[in-house]
Amino acid sequence: MAETLPTVLIVDDEPHSVAAMRMALEDDFTVLEAADAAAAWRLMEEHWVQVVVSDQRMPEKTGIELLTEVRDRWPETVRIIVTGYTETNDMIQAINDAGIYQFITKPWHPDQLLMAVRNAARLFSLARDHERVTMEMRYLGTTASAKLEERRRIAQAGLGFDNVLRGANSPLNATIGLARHYASFDVPVLITGEPGTGKTELARAMHYGSLRADRPFFELNCAGLSDDVIAAELFGMKRGAVPGMVQSKVGLLQKADRGTLFLNGIDALSDAMQIALLRVAQEGAFQPVGGHETMSSAARLLTGAHGDLRAKMAEGGFRSDLFHALAVGELQVPPVRARRGDVAILAERFLHDAAQEHGKPVRGLSKPALEFLEAYGWPGNLPELRNEVTRMLILAQDMTLGPELISRHILQAGPQGATPVAGDLCQLEGTLKERVELMEMRILGETLTRLKWNKSKAAAELGLSRVGLRAKLDRYGIEPHAAVSEEE
Repeated sequence: MAETLPTVLIVDDEPHSVAAMRMALEDDFTVLEAADAAAAWRLMEEHWVQVVVSDQRMPEKTGIELLTEVRDRWPETVRIIVTGYTETNDMIQAINDAGIYQFITKPWHPDQLLMAVRNAARLFSLARDHERVTMEMRYLGTTASAKLEERRRIAQAGLGFDNVLRGANSPLNATIGLARHYASFDVPVLITGEPGTGKTELARAMHYGSLRADRPFFELNCAGLSDDVIAAELFGMKRGAVPGMVQSKVGLLQKADRGTLFLNGIDALSDAMQIALLRVAQEGAFQPVGGHETMSSAARLLTGAHGDLRAKMAEGGFRSDLFHALAVGELQVPPVRARRGDVAILAERFLHDAAQEHGKPVRGLSKPALEFLEAYGWPGNLPELRNEVTRMLILAQDMTLGPELISRHILQAGPQGATPVAGDLCQLEGTLKERVELMEMRILGETLTRLKWNKSKAAAELGLSRVGLRAKLDRYGIEPHAAVSEEE
């Protein structure tokens, strides 16, 4: 396919001048001709003209007047004027009114005209390329911003506050509401709660609900770690700091720069580490292990404590200046035993996550099973609940998991919500007879539930006759759940 030549429009009321210009330009351009401004305007509307070459002196309308109108309608078209008059006033008026690219004075040479029009066409092409690149850059910038915003939205949806499971009336809702407020402000926040209550998940949700959502999130549990390990993880290590170390180690403070760093278990920090963390909290400054230069980090610090830091501070076990530097905001995460209404939601989520991970199809947990899980105190909080549900999935033979799969100590707690577990005699109250009867009642309930209320198997396991088992059930008022069909 032949390359399309750029189009030039010649406007002149003298035929011999038009013919001379055509001869000079026709090898390099598609040439259009007009004898006056009206004819030129019609051709401009019908063709894509890159360059207009107009004579100044024409009847009815001058070249400057025509090119001024062209500039207003087609500003990208390059405009050249040909004139035999070179008065300064005319040139100034042309520059101001018509935006003339170049003057060509009469008499002109064909090579001069050809060079001027070639340069004008090149200018038109460059202007179009610049406009295209500008639009592409603007589009790419808008697209990049949109992609970044989309990634932030996905992260907030998948890892934000909506991902923290809870019921409509959960006691965790008040904590989440307060956390949403703190998330939007770049201040350090202390999150307290028992181990396993979900402090890390809450800190992560705060990160993805903040303006730092597109930056990294890191977390470190300091509980049980030595000072050397904590220092290496937080501050990094220079090469040679440890014998045999051939590479430097980048610390979490450097990795989380302009992002968020969650330090859990800070109530276990030694005095030396508290001083080092205080410098980070106040100045953002630290020194890598084995290094002498001071580095800085703009990471946002979120911290977690398993115990009561205020009580520990009062006892002198935690620095008050560090506490106030880290606790601009405070959040309390309730334990699972205070969230009994959330247990069913949590258990179902853990079950389906485990089913997907292990490739075992499952329908869900039965109502009796959920009642037993809700009645238990869960001293190990979320990890204990997750482990129990995973164990039930592994042992299950049916698509719906029943209470017979639940561990004995949870079954013996009973579906009525008694918190002391069997064997913990110190927590039982009453006379010896009352305590023994309570233990016997729980053992009967646990055994029958585990054996799916097969009384023959239960009596054999407990060393009772069926009549004796029936008498004890009647005595304690123990009956199967409505969802369980009793074996006759």
